[in-house]
Amino acid sequence: MKKGRVGVIPKILLFGMTAVFLFPFYICILMSVKSKQETSQGILAFPKAIRWENFSAAIEKAHIFLSMKNSIFVTVSSVLIILLVASMAAYAIGRQYKKRFYRFYETLLVSSMMLPFQVIMIPVYKMYKNLNLLNTRTGAVIMIAGLAIAYSTIMIIGFVRSLPLELEEAAEIEGAGRFKIFFFIILPLLKPIMATVATLQFLSVWNEFNVSILLLQDEKIKTIPMQQYVFFGAYGADYNTAFAAAVITMIPVILIFLLLQKQVVTGMTAGAVKG
Repeated sequence: MKKGRVGVIPKILLFGMTAVFLFPFYICILMSVKSKQETSQGILAFPKAIRWENFSAAIEKAHIFLSMKNSIFVTVSSVLIILLVASMAAYAIGRQYKKRFYRFYETLLVSSMMLPFQVIMIPVYKMYKNLNLLNTRTGAVIMIAGLAIAYSTIMIIGFVRSLPLELEEAAEIEGAGRFKIFFFIILPLLKPIMATVATLQFLSVWNEFNVSILLLQDEKIKTIPMQQYVFFGAYGADYNTAFAAAVITMIPVILIFLLLQKQVVTGMTAGAVKG
């Protein structure tokens, strides 16, 4: 009887936590299909009819397809750069950790993560203006990827240290060079942690706002997070259309997470055990 009670309590807690985390999504979807009058009467009340026009209005007002195209370009490009640079840096640090320079470099990476972006906003803006990189998606990709590489490298280092050296030694005996060893032996073994880093960084870059608002002011290259603010003005806010836009822009993120959730869990647990 005691075992049954012990089993029920965790289930109740799990369902409760699930409900807490899903509640904002419920509110978001509910608000996206209601009218302004229904919203003013009660946020939690069901609508009398689904207002599909909220979605069409959101697409038109926020230029959803154009901004989503920009977000996809910035996100995919940034994540690819992050994965390539972070994995190579993690491999170098993980395999040469006994050397003082690499230990110092890892410390430097950790220290850089503590520096808020707001501290370097003005120098970054001036530098990008001098380099003619303002209002360019390329400039945004470079900055976003650069800010995320340190965290991604630290995540991968522990996984690299867990890989057996015998594989590399055997490859060296066969005449393989350092780059060939990394790309054909080490990189495939990093698949679990790379999937974890890719998913986390995709979510982070897709929702990135600080860099975008600083470097992407042109209407043609604005990303999704910036376009969310077109529904809020000085004298009013169109909440229903804003939530409709939020529902549309959540779809790619949810799909990516559903596709890679198993790899994310595998990479996180493997890093915890092997790191």
